[in-house]
Amino acid sequence: MFKKHVDVKALQRLSGADKKKLRRTAKERFPQASDADLDAILPPKVEITVAKYPNRALVYGIEGECPVIFDIDGRGHELFPTVYALWKVPHLLPAFMLKGGEVSRYVIGGADLMFPGISIPPDGLPSFEAGQPWSVKVPGNPAPIAVGTTTMSSTEALKAGLRGKALRIAHYYRDMLWQSPDSSDEHAEGMHDGGVISAENATVDVSDSHAADPGVHSEAVEEITDGVHELELPEGKPTEQQPEEKVHQNLTTEEVDSLLDKCLLQALYTTIKEKDLPLPGSTLWSNHILPCRPPGVTLDIKKSSHKKLSKWLQSKASSGLITAKEDKYKKEVMLTGINCKHPDYMAFRPEKRVQEPVEQATDMEKYYSGSEASDVVFRYVEKENLVKPTDKSKVILDVTLCDALYKGAIKKGSAYPTEIHKKDLGSTFLNRMQVHHRVSRGNEVVVRKGAIRTLQIMTERRQGNKKMTRLSGVESFLMDPDSLASELQKKFACSTTTAELPGKKGQYEVLVQGGVIDDLAKHLVEHYGVPKRFIEVLDKTKR
Repeated sequence: MFKKHVDVKALQRLSGADKKKLRRTAKERFPQASDADLDAILPPKVEITVAKYPNRALVYGIEGECPVIFDIDGRGHELFPTVYALWKVPHLLPAFMLKGGEVSRYVIGGADLMFPGISIPPDGLPSFEAGQPWSVKVPGNPAPIAVGTTTMSSTEALKAGLRGKALRIAHYYRDMLWQSPDSSDEHAEGMHDGGVISAENATVDVSDSHAADPGVHSEAVEEITDGVHELELPEGKPTEQQPEEKVHQNLTTEEVDSLLDKCLLQALYTTIKEKDLPLPGSTLWSNHILPCRPPGVTLDIKKSSHKKLSKWLQSKASSGLITAKEDKYKKEVMLTGINCKHPDYMAFRPEKRVQEPVEQATDMEKYYSGSEASDVVFRYVEKENLVKPTDKSKVILDVTLCDALYKGAIKKGSAYPTEIHKKDLGSTFLNRMQVHHRVSRGNEVVVRKGAIRTLQIMTERRQGNKKMTRLSGVESFLMDPDSLASELQKKFACSTTTAELPGKKGQYEVLVQGGVIDDLAKHLVEHYGVPKRFIEVLDKTKR
């Protein structure tokens, strides 16, 4: 369900009525939960947000904290607690105990749970029905590592001899839902002690098609990436020679309040224009306040004396620095005006941030493999000292890095992330790049946008029960259709011809008389060096 990153379609707060409805649905879905258990994951007096995904899934969370509940179908029929919620209330769901850590390696790698991997209690298999939410635990650790839906009832499982799939996993430890700006690994060590083997998500590599099979000609197909100009490494002294920046991670409440005021004034002077008003509070925070914070600083409104963004903006409005009003429809405070004659505004002197010269003529014309593009972003992180001091597995997002990863991908009005896990940095950056592919044959090299189009070979019957084999897509691999047709005519001792594909100007198919689908595919691999994974075959003559 959450194996791959998917951008949030919309993010909003729940109304009081929606909070109550969510609580009722959770009570029905999790009958073992007491009122105190529900209070632990859905506190009554906090803001609850819901993130809506393109596949209709909904993810509920405490504002500024971890997700606690997700709804697969968006209608409450498939409601599950997250791993975070189960860490707070481990008995919220009944749990299957694994036989050992070796099985858990597959579960947290995204595989469904099979019955042979479950440790059956001495008193027998517990009773359950198909379609019920269950969690997964490892021996010696009360913290669940995954949640899912039972595929059959306990009665059906016993009849099947406890074989087959037991749980269809919907969410697991360290999948994409697990990632959160305020995520915590407080139970991670316990899981490793219990036998969980950490399975980090592999970085997406867009150049996975570089190498051809052994013995194949050197004309290889490789997907490459451009657009790395979004992140440019400033020229200067090496990282180790740069003076160590002061990191403000343990700020007092007064220091956070002072930093908030400074960032607001900096934004009012430098980035907020009159034409931008009225400006939603969430947009003000993500697009203007956070980019004005000093490098290496994590700014959290909850650590201020105001606790909430709305209260802070209202206090600034009360002081006369700005004018603001609450939008009852959007349920957030809007910045409506700036008082340029306010003493704080007049006394403030904005910081001048030096823009380093950028080489414009080179990166726009360069292509990078997946590993090279990943190396660029990690060198930038090292150069700018963006690794979070309190958690070395996290990277703090400065303005440049945040724009490179999320600009245009976050819905207007939604908050931008302030940090990202290292293991997700490379894949997130690569997903923002324009994929290209390169084909070389002899001295001819062509680079085109997008993934390469596969060769398609199809055999079908014609009148008189005769077979005809069609080959299309040869232009993608720098093969001339007419020359190939002449070559195949001699090789297979049959008639061949070429014809332009309907509606596809400049693209031709080669027609070969007879059912030579296997021989033709073998010839393309051995003689033209086309990797097997780029050849699709379809035999319509087989019934």
